[in-house]
Amino acid sequence: MPASGRGLLKKLYQVRSHLTQTQFIAYGFLGMILMGSLLLMLPISSRTREASSFLNCLFTATSASCVTGLVAYDTWSHWSLFGQLVVLTMIQIGGLGFVTIGVFLSIVLRRKIGLKERGLMQESVNTLEIGGVVRLAQKIIIGTAIFEGTGAVLLAIRFIPQFGLARGIYYGIFHSVSAFCNAGFDLMGCQGPYSSLVNYYNDWLVNLTVMSLIVIGGIGFIVWEDLNRHGLHFRRYMLHTKIVLLTTFALLFGSAWLFYRFEENNLLTGMDTSGKILTSLFSAVTARTAGFNTVDTGALTDASKMLTVILMFIGGSPGSTAGGVKTTTIIVMYLHLWSSIQRTYGVNAFGRRLEDDVLKRASAIFMINLTLALGAALFIMATQQFPVMDVLFESFSAIGTAGMTTGITRDLNSWSRLVIVFLMYCGRVGSLSFALSFTQRKKVARIQQPVGQITIG
Repeated sequence: MPASGRGLLKKLYQVRSHLTQTQFIAYGFLGMILMGSLLLMLPISSRTREASSFLNCLFTATSASCVTGLVAYDTWSHWSLFGQLVVLTMIQIGGLGFVTIGVFLSIVLRRKIGLKERGLMQESVNTLEIGGVVRLAQKIIIGTAIFEGTGAVLLAIRFIPQFGLARGIYYGIFHSVSAFCNAGFDLMGCQGPYSSLVNYYNDWLVNLTVMSLIVIGGIGFIVWEDLNRHGLHFRRYMLHTKIVLLTTFALLFGSAWLFYRFEENNLLTGMDTSGKILTSLFSAVTARTAGFNTVDTGALTDASKMLTVILMFIGGSPGSTAGGVKTTTIIVMYLHLWSSIQRTYGVNAFGRRLEDDVLKRASAIFMINLTLALGAALFIMATQQFPVMDVLFESFSAIGTAGMTTGITRDLNSWSRLVIVFLMYCGRVGSLSFALSFTQRKKVARIQQPVGQITIG
């Protein structure tokens, strides 16, 4: 290798060695977004063979890398096959995390994986301990291939008769990857711009396949490992797995019933029983950061929009392809509330007491995400005239990487789009992780300040 090349690699290694784990992940996603933006700007990426604007390419690359689903252009109508493949690649890397893919490639190439790489892997997928992260990376890649492959085959069964063999297979793969990664990108613009899966609202095969992929991708890789290890023995599961599974079950079926009640005299009118059930279930599942829709989101009642905002804010579970503040964060907050009401010591669940640091992180994540979403909504409303609910819907969709919209995304001005880009980035990297990326190490005060008293409540 030339001396200049060796010098560049040495400098890159020195820069990397001075970065914290959170900084490395945050900057890694930023680099991937910028690279994707440049690729999408190439004339070959658009159907018209004309270069697309940088801002719209940045918006699309951020949405794809952060597995959100908000789009400035209809994916099928605007992007060529090359552009669609760039988007699909960013979705896959963004969903699994570039660290996970990097560790897996190191395994394949039989390269030594050091402690720093293992620490990055632990930070990337939010595992509870550093031991076994290399084996977990293998299982994540293999499991992803199995789930996405199965989903692609099932979706192709429906798409091949409609679009032909080659196109049907491609559509099956694209939508399977997009659903598993909770991205929400679709190629159904061929049936109507921005139509998503509206034409399949009563199709059991498409709905059940997409919903299953969303849920599997959204429960988290830690839960995968626990389920694989203990099967259906609930008592043997980790506390984390128990909370995730119960919360996911309650949110899905509880919100599906609420959607049915809110929309039975609105969007569900005229549907048969099968269509009503599928639409209600799909609306509950996709709001958990997936981004697809089988009904016109803009036509939802205000009650359904508010319910969707809440679900988008909660999102999926830690260490998954989903976004949001995560199910465990919400449960920890409610457990702490219950503990305060009961006047008990510590926060307890399933015979275990949670660490104090868990409550601090949960409170920080909750408040940062809420502040960012509301702050962004106020900024957009100050610069553009949109209904309040639609703006709140858009901002919470971005910070939760949900990708759902009432239709105002394409009408956002440049400043509003940059705000949404920032929210999507923070939502994928993690709002707390993004804040921590600005600090090299913890600052521990040698001398504590005197105790002060304030009144609460």
